[in-house]
Parts: sequence; structure tokens; C-alpha cells
Amino acid sequence: MKKVFQFSFLLLVSTSFSQKLDQTKLEALSASYAKSSFPILQEILSIPNDAFYPKEIEKNVRWCESNFQERNFTTTRIETSTVPLLLAERPGKRAKKTVLVYLQIDGQPVDTSRWNQESPYTPVLKMQESNGDWKEIPWERIQNYKDDWRVFARSASDAKGPVAMFLAAIDAIDDEKISPNFNLKVIMDFEEELGSPRLPDAVTKNSELLKSDMLIIFDGPRHITNKPTLTFGARGIATIQLTTYGPIAPQHSGHFGNFAPNPALRLSKLLASMKDDDGRVIIPGFYDGISIDPETEKILKAVPDNTAQIMDRLQLGSIDKVGSYYQESIQYPSLNIRGMQSGWIDEKVRTIVPGWARAEIDVRLVLESDPERLISLIRNHVKDQGFYVTDEVPGKEERMNNEKVATFNYEVSYQSFRTDFDSEVGLWLRRALQKSFDEEPIMIRMSGGSIPISPFVTTLGIPAVTVPTVNRDNNQHSPNENIRLGNYREGIQTMIAILSEKL
Repeated sequence: MKKVFQFSFLLLVSTSFSQKLDQTKLEALSASYAKSSFPILQEILSIPNDAFYPKEIEKNVRWCESNFQERNFTTTRIETSTVPLLLAERPGKRAKKTVLVYLQIDGQPVDTSRWNQESPYTPVLKMQESNGDWKEIPWERIQNYKDDWRVFARSASDAKGPVAMFLAAIDAIDDEKISPNFNLKVIMDFEEELGSPRLPDAVTKNSELLKSDMLIIFDGPRHITNKPTLTFGARGIATIQLTTYGPIAPQHSGHFGNFAPNPALRLSKLLASMKDDDGRVIIPGFYDGISIDPETEKILKAVPDNTAQIMDRLQLGSIDKVGSYYQESIQYPSLNIRGMQSGWIDEKVRTIVPGWARAEIDVRLVLESDPERLISLIRNHVKDQGFYVTDEVPGKEERMNNEKVATFNYEVSYQSFRTDFDSEVGLWLRRALQKSFDEEPIMIRMSGGSIPISPFVTTLGIPAVTVPTVNRDNNQHSPNENIRLGNYREGIQTMIAILSEKL
């Protein structure tokens, strides 16, 4: 009851923007609320969040409902055929605009054997030693943390860390009696790592409920320099599963090697036929429609990338030549082999001719390319290499009547999006970050990664901008994911600045 009364009082008498938050005040607030929010960060990271397990996701939904309701948001479950989306709403004082915030709650699956801690869902505080190794330190020391210390846990950066930052920023503006002059809607996605397959339909069916003027995405890493960053677009994504076949069951390689065709070799040659030695897709028409004009090139080259630094961090001796520099390379669609499997390896290796070989492929999409056209080009290329292509596991007749057989399945998850730098949301966010950090943010035209935002952009007709906060070397999607505590603090500072900036 106290919280409800407090918020009502704020709505009535808050001076809101008469109190200016300068850089010094923002830094002090973020330092204070980082420390007070560490229990929230620890708690949310301790809840397993693999979207393949709906019972685990339900615990995350309830946690979010509770924590947003405690901060005077009303919450609505948007039901889908699997797990719900969660919408949290809070009105602003004399608001004429509505800002929709996107937060991701689910995380990638985990392989516990490859984490350097007991459980990926038990957050661990670590500091880096002089030899580069990470040493665990007692969690209690987090109240006197150093900026370069890190919290290791699944979703620490992607993307529960930003959720804890956002709640801390809400606490800060409430305690400072600052009421945004815009309405806040927060949409929480619990299936992002699955490609948000139910999101487009949910947005269409609930367009009035989600109606807003602009969208902010608190997700992703900052620029490699770790300076304040704004990203005005992202590539979309489609996925392909491609399977080739050999004998109906694995066969002894001594008996049938040189006789039964090896599906792993066939798959390898098929995949190799799609690109040249410089990593460029050589399927005719794959890059059609994309050109970098002088104005776009000026925008891309304004990003302070250092190719040698990126190569050193990734320990690369060479790079692909799709573009002549990093920002140019991600303006094009990509064709990436994200995983392969055939037979057995390591301690389970067997002397066999495998029965099948499979590649999992992701295709990153850009606005200029039609996803269905790209998929069709790839599928036709497989046919042109002499394969009989089906979308099901082939039967005996299909296998025996065709020299080479492949199963081809695909899914288009969502398309790319891009927002102009000088849009209302772009200018507002630039203003907030400039005041917060006393420097212009790095402006990125489009990120190479994918965020399921296009349903909001296309269905609701609103512009979208990503505000990344976490460290780039966070191991997202991989074992030993982490968040740098200096980034956590500055993420809170960023969000306080945005929430307190007049729109």
C-alpha cells in the first residue's frame, strides 16, 4: 500500500524535469543503485531459463510479474501456444508519448561440463589474475567491487543483466521523485533464443494493447571500445537444416569403405560449393540489391573499429572478404554453418561409414533481401549440385532411385529493421547519453546480430533503436557467460539518463 501511495503522490506533485540530473549526479546514483540491486541480479540469474523447458520459464514469468508490480507497473500476460509474453505498463505524468521497452528473459541452453563453476545458474563473482585466469571470490565482496570484476552465470549479459539494470534505474528515479513525461510499456520475451516464433502473431493480435510511439531494446554488447553505443538496426534471421544420406545405417568402414558413399564427405563438398576461399557466397544473386552509397559509407566508417584489434581478440590470422571492413561486412546477408554432425568423434569414435550427415545453417537477413528468395536460391543450389531434395526423411524408393539425396528444411524467424539516426527516438537517446557520459555515443547503422523486433516495427509502425550496455567479451551463447560490473553500473546510469530525459 505504501508503494501505491508513493507512486500516486509522485504523479501528482513530482517536479519531474525541474530537477536536472547532471553527469556527476548520474554517476553517483548509478554507483549507489548498482550496489543495492546486486541481490536482484543474483536472484534473477539463479532461475533456470532455457525456453525448451516451459516449467522453468513459468518461474521467470512469475518473478517478473512480482518485481514489476512492486514498482507500480500493471502486468498482463499475453498468452501464446507455449509460454506467455509479459507486458508491464506504467503511466507518465502529463504524457503525450508512449515508449515501449523490449527485454529478453530466456537464455541459451547450457553444457554444464564446460562451465568453470558448479552451476551456470549459481552466479559466481570472479576477478582476473595476472595470467589471465579467472579466480572466484566470495559473493559478499561484491559490495566493494572493482569495475573489472565480473559475475559469471547464464544470461548474465544476454539478457537478464539489463533486466536488473532496468529495475535498478526505476528504483532510482522513484526515489529521486522523477516521473518520466512519457508512458512506459515493457514487453518481456521468454522465447527469444528460440527465435521468438510466437511473437509476430502475438503482436498482430494485441496491436492495440502494445500501441506505442517508439521502441527501445535493452540488449546486446556495446562497441568493442566499450563506449556508450546506440544501434539503429539489426539483421534478421532464417535457419536451414540440411541432411545428406549414405547407407541406411552406419556400416563397417573396412567392409564398405570405397563402396558406400560417405554422407559427411558429400555434405562437406556441398557446403564448400556455396562459398569461395574468401568467405563470399558464390550462389548467383545472393547479394543482389545491396549497395553501399557514399553517404552510407560515411556512416559506417564513422564507427571507430580497429580491424587489428578485432582480429587479435578473436585470434584470427585472416578475415573473410564479404566487405573490406567490419561494418561493411554486416550490411550484407550471411550464410553461416553453425553446426555439423555425422558419426561419432573423440572417445566415442567408430570406424564406420556414417548413415547421414547434417548441417545447421543460419542466414542473417538485411532489408534489401527477400528471405524467401534467399532460401530459394540456396535450395536450388543444392539441386544444381545433383541432389534430389525433399523436406522429409527419404524412403527406400527415393534413396535407391537417386544418386544423391538431401533433406532441406527451413524457417524464417524475422526480418531485419533499420531506423534513421535523426528520428525522434534517435535524437532523444543521443541527447540522454551525451548528457550522461559527456560524449557523443557511437552510432551504429546496423548490428550483425538479430533481435526479433521487426514484428513491432512493421505491425505497430514504430521506429526502434537498441541501447546496448554489456561488455562485448561476455561469452554470450557460450560457456562462462559473464557481465563486467563496470558495465553493469554504467548500464544503470544509461537507463536512468534515458528515463529522466524529457521526450
